[in-house]
Amino acid sequence: MTNPNNSEYLISSSHLELADARLKKSERLKDVGEPVQLPGKALAIEVLGNSAWIAENTTVARSIDLVSGKTTKLYRGHRGPVSTLTLWHSGSRQILITGSWDNTIKLWDANTKELISSTDAHSDFVKSLFVIPSVNLLISGSSDKLIRFWNLSLEQQPLQSAGSLSSHTRPVECLDGRALPNGNVELCTGDTMGIIRLWTLTNDDRRWTSTLKAEFNHHRTKITELYLGSEQLWTASSDETVQVHYLSEAEKRPTPPPIHHSTAVRCVLPLHLTDLQEPYIITGSGDFMRVYDVSSANEPELLNEIDAHWRDITHIRLWMRQSVDEKNNQKRIEPWIITTSLDCTVRRWRLSELLVPKPKITEPPVSVIPPQGQAGFAMTLEEEQELDELLNSD
Repeated sequence: MTNPNNSEYLISSSHLELADARLKKSERLKDVGEPVQLPGKALAIEVLGNSAWIAENTTVARSIDLVSGKTTKLYRGHRGPVSTLTLWHSGSRQILITGSWDNTIKLWDANTKELISSTDAHSDFVKSLFVIPSVNLLISGSSDKLIRFWNLSLEQQPLQSAGSLSSHTRPVECLDGRALPNGNVELCTGDTMGIIRLWTLTNDDRRWTSTLKAEFNHHRTKITELYLGSEQLWTASSDETVQVHYLSEAEKRPTPPPIHHSTAVRCVLPLHLTDLQEPYIITGSGDFMRVYDVSSANEPELLNEIDAHWRDITHIRLWMRQSVDEKNNQKRIEPWIITTSLDCTVRRWRLSELLVPKPKITEPPVSVIPPQGQAGFAMTLEEEQELDELLNSD
């Protein structure tokens, strides 16, 4: 009888240790953050009012009531994990737009669940979507390294292509942008190599052309999230940092030092760039959520560190929770934070409580030797690791 392969034995042993640690942690955190259990892993989330729309690796998108935690609608039709989504309003209709590992973009009536159109958009996974509503422009990024522009319309089946960008040499992970007063669009794109590019888009007879405005390479690897606003660019990266760059040409300001974390940073929420306009950022790194006071960006202060999930946090969103005061029947709005994780939960946190420091967690992180990539997938090593993480992990 041959001896077992040592590397396989080590992987198996480490998986057992990891599974045991996660089981214990899941029990400890089972009621923390008012969790909502999902059937699958949340790969994207959008929050509007008291509702959230979630893209899942189960091939469906769903909407949930954030107050009750109950699923209100399911959107079925994709043949692969739903990797990204966004919302668009067309007149009185609310439209859900989803992108998937089946390479398509689909438009749905968010209220009736009617499938409006399906577009074969890319030659590989659709990884990011962004809408500029004032000009009815949809922008998509993909593992095929392309950024494509689409004229949004409910009359066209499929969507009409309105141009593309082929500048990136790695998958395009995230997008952000804004409409400019002159009718042009400012677009920011980030890829898995850590390259960030800032573009000006110009419309000519419903075709969009691009001009490179700036390039940033201050991150060493994958850009996981970016926010563009108030002449600031906030970015999170797998290189374990969150960074900010000032974009104003009129006001030259030195770049603040990076905010370092102990593991890859999957998400960042700069609250001062939201409607709340408070001087805080919230980051997700590993299982932990961290809250910083960035009143002085050069000297960010760590206010709180929360052991929030028992798997990696994937998204952090602001929820302006709406309720009615029973005493005087007046509408009340309170800021909450929504987090999603590979532990298949959505958790809800009152922001005021997150700003109050709690005792720091001293529990050491659990490490594991990653399993060998599975054969049979025509993907890069990076995509094989992502597939294993999102679909085949515990």
